Amino acid sequence: MDVTQVLRMKGGDGDYSYFNNSLLPRKVISMTKPIIEDALTNLYCDMNFPKTLIMADLGCSSGPNTLFVASELVKSIDKIRLELGNYDEPPEIQMYLNDLPNNDFNTIFHLVPNFQEKLKKQTTPNSSSPRCYISGVPGSFYSRLFLRKSIHFVYSSYSLMWLSQVPEMISTNKGNIYMSRTSPPSVIKAYQEQFQRDFTTFLKCRADEIVRGGRMVLTILGRQSDDPCSKECCYVWDLLATSLNDMVVEGLIEEEKVDSFNIPQYTPSPKEVSTEVEKEGSFMIDCVEVSKVNWDASTDHNVILFEEEVQGYNMGKCMRAVAEPLVLSHFGESVIEEVFERYTNNIKISMSKEKTELVNVTVSMTRNR
Repeated sequence: MDVTQVLRMKGGDGDYSYFNNSLLPRKVISMTKPIIEDALTNLYCDMNFPKTLIMADLGCSSGPNTLFVASELVKSIDKIRLELGNYDEPPEIQMYLNDLPNNDFNTIFHLVPNFQEKLKKQTTPNSSSPRCYISGVPGSFYSRLFLRKSIHFVYSSYSLMWLSQVPEMISTNKGNIYMSRTSPPSVIKAYQEQFQRDFTTFLKCRADEIVRGGRMVLTILGRQSDDPCSKECCYVWDLLATSLNDMVVEGLIEEEKVDSFNIPQYTPSPKEVSTEVEKEGSFMIDCVEVSKVNWDASTDHNVILFEEEVQGYNMGKCMRAVAEPLVLSHFGESVIEEVFERYTNNIKISMSKEKTELVNVTVSMTRNR
């Protein structure tokens, strides 16, 4: 699997698109807003009320969340400058939106004019709002993306758990598609080492691009436990593995096909994140926080009746928006509907029986001076 070619959220604006199934990630973005505002406040003060700010959203994906992040960052800067008594001309903001080349950038760009209009309407009385210029930057964030020492603030949410490649394994991860209780120790080690290499590479690249004293806030799908196979991080993929293995038993998918399919993801603990940041050495950690979000955050309770059946259906659509490109590239189009129908049903059953949550690790850091 060439991750750079197949890893993306499902594009467009259809029923199973990420555009229409990204409420859960939006909830996570909102939950981490205080950490973002704290980092931006310190940045803005340290830079002595700059006239221009260069920001980047890495792994921006497509759909409403992308420009929601941009909007929240711009509003935060405007709020901070006014609270600090700076009523001069607001700063101009360059916002770079980055993701892999096959990301649906067209959907983002179609939303930009509306985004610009909304910014104008958010003008504070007796003050003009900051101007924000949007640019798309295709490429892997495991490589250099920007000019040296040009970026003031980097943000990323629900992206850095994705690896640059499927880990190279000396053992078959039989019956599994991710780390699991039944995975050989060598598989777990391969995943851990791939994350360590990738995250270190990410930090080195950003260290080259971020100005001294610049800030970075990263939210990564992770875990609290020291056990990389704990249910809190593996369960959602175990349910997909169950769906695929049931289809193997029924002769709908070849067993070898499942055994050779592994999700290129690693959900780190706070300790692992801190260790890699400290080991690489370019950034000082300001804070590391853990939060949780229920799977039912994928349902808009203001619009849809709060029912377990509906919750499971919407979480199923959310996971399909995330996983379909990967499943499609490996198993082919003929089994897609059957796979995700079974997967959604397994999610429904799980949500009706137990509390289901995702764990988030958020780290805020400063580029060493």
